[in-house]
Amino acid sequence: MSKFLLVPLGKVISHRKEFINIDDDIRYKRCRVQAHARGIILRDQIEGFQIRTKKQQVCRSNELLVAEIDAKVGGYGIVPPKLDEAIVSSHYFLYSIDESKVDVSFLGYFLRTHQFYDQVKAKGTTNYAAIRASDVLTYKIPLPPLTEQRRIVAKINALATRIDETRKLREEIQQDAQAMLHSAFQQVIEGAEYQPMADVAPIVRRKVEIKMDGEYPELGVRSFGKGVFHKPTLIGAELDWQKLYCIHSGDLVISNIKAWEGAIAVAREKDHNRVGSHRYITCMPQESITTADFLCFYLLTYEGIGQIQAASPGSADRNRTLAMKRLEKIKVPIPDYDKQLWFNRLQQKVAAIQQAQAGNQTELDALLPAILDRAFKGEL
Repeated sequence: MSKFLLVPLGKVISHRKEFINIDDDIRYKRCRVQAHARGIILRDQIEGFQIRTKKQQVCRSNELLVAEIDAKVGGYGIVPPKLDEAIVSSHYFLYSIDESKVDVSFLGYFLRTHQFYDQVKAKGTTNYAAIRASDVLTYKIPLPPLTEQRRIVAKINALATRIDETRKLREEIQQDAQAMLHSAFQQVIEGAEYQPMADVAPIVRRKVEIKMDGEYPELGVRSFGKGVFHKPTLIGAELDWQKLYCIHSGDLVISNIKAWEGAIAVAREKDHNRVGSHRYITCMPQESITTADFLCFYLLTYEGIGQIQAASPGSADRNRTLAMKRLEKIKVPIPDYDKQLWFNRLQQKVAAIQQAQAGNQTELDALLPAILDRAFKGEL
């Protein structure tokens, strides 16, 4: 419960409904409201003759902009100075803010709280539900005196700056770790012989016999080198034309339709005996010659993905299929096996750093919402 007096937004903002006629010879900025109260950004800049609806509204800096339909998913925010005079359609509501009663930044921060979002959500509970302009005026806001508002804003700004600095520092640590890894990889493969995938990691197809009463936990591979993920379990009785293949721990797993954008990963112990459709190619690295982790890293480098893309011809995304015969011909660097194992250990250390950073990032992301919650309860 807030210690501050709760007042309707209508006490500090007023709906401004004013339209202009679009001039075909003028270039206009159009803005877009992001979901989850993430602010307002430039959508595009467009010539007047390209705009079909000729009656539009003009935004003014430091106004509240609310999307009629997307408000229920956090589609609202304060118009930034760089989007002054941007236009929006009649599906948006614009509100002038009385700055003698409420600090614009104070209101902007309040828009990012659950206290505000829960009020909007209550007005639009279905997928197509829209709010009315008058609804916004009824939402309640904690309203201390202006001096207190400004003190709170200054406190939030200081804490938000520290959070941003910490986030940037962690990003730099991750970038440095990746740069170090790529540098080490180049040193490891220097002078190494390149050999065809067919010789060092041949394709293995372990076809699964599908039974009516069988259950088959499925595996998928994310694009951009983001690893594997577990799909829902498939039921034998629900399968008709599909072919399934078993995946083992230590396999190099490649999506033949998304390999060109980095859908390449290594199966781990937790993935052992899961299945993949015929769209997934599994390669089994030859023992004492190479490893899945080493090959996966190479295939996701600029050079490696270039080879994958060259082996995945096609003009459209869905038609860029990596044929098994082409994959087998791709040549990969095969340095001394012990050097590969050393590099894999280095990869594991970097992965541990990234995992720790990811956990810290989750905590970091929760900090500002917690700060805002305290601020508007009068506890900051």
